[in-house]
Amino acid sequence: MALCGVALTLLAGCSAETTGQLKRLGLPVAATEQAPAIGNLWIGTWIAAGSIGIAVWGLIGWAALRYKSDHNEMPRQNRYNLPMEIFYTVAPFVVIGVLFYYTILAQDVVQKNPDPDLTVDVVGQKWSWTFNYESADVPGVGTDVYESGTINVAPTLYLPVNKTVRFNLSSPDVNHSFWVPSFYEKMDVIPGRDNHFTVTPNREGVYAGKCAELCGTYHFAMRFEVHVVSEQEYAAHLKTLVDRGQTGTAKGAAIPNPVGEPGNTGNPDAPAVVQGGTR
Repeated sequence: MALCGVALTLLAGCSAETTGQLKRLGLPVAATEQAPAIGNLWIGTWIAAGSIGIAVWGLIGWAALRYKSDHNEMPRQNRYNLPMEIFYTVAPFVVIGVLFYYTILAQDVVQKNPDPDLTVDVVGQKWSWTFNYESADVPGVGTDVYESGTINVAPTLYLPVNKTVRFNLSSPDVNHSFWVPSFYEKMDVIPGRDNHFTVTPNREGVYAGKCAELCGTYHFAMRFEVHVVSEQEYAAHLKTLVDRGQTGTAKGAAIPNPVGEPGNTGNPDAPAVVQGGTR
């Protein structure tokens, strides 16, 4: 009771944003239709783990108090305890089975893959990201466009709110991982393998993105921003890329190796759109 009182007092002094994050157990505010399924699984898993932990600690405390003694005599020894052995064999399977069931339910929501309203081909390269918008059907754009970053300049990904987007992920060099924490989802970007996932952003705002795989020397530079905006603002941004001449598809890295390694071009700010590009 005392601990609960202290916890409530501390929570009362927190801002609404901090309190909300505590209720989500550290997760940011969800920004896609699919995210709540993952968020509920996250919270449910922590509740299950906490409940089991409390039960185990309670049993340890009970056994220590119940069977403590003031003498050093050896207690009666048993070769086995059949009920106990059955319990600690079956109990983990029950726990795993329950978690597996709810994981499948969340997975069904996340991997439903409805027909997308737009497709973005994401290229993770040393040491930034390239975003290829399949936008030939967007009114006023009429062609595919791209945006790419460098070691020193992070790119920006624009998405229209309440539109389903399919991310096609590829890499020309090493393993990366495409992660937007507010989407509650990430997926590896692996050379030679085309991964993909589908989300529907439903909350306008600016969200941080990053590489979640330790991909090498300049891993820290693989950051980007996601702007979830209105459909009109999204189309306007694509037109801006057309005006800049960033049309076609960018597929590869301009710098095959980082600064200081053999084979480097010596220019860490070179745009990552040369190899395989169609501009």
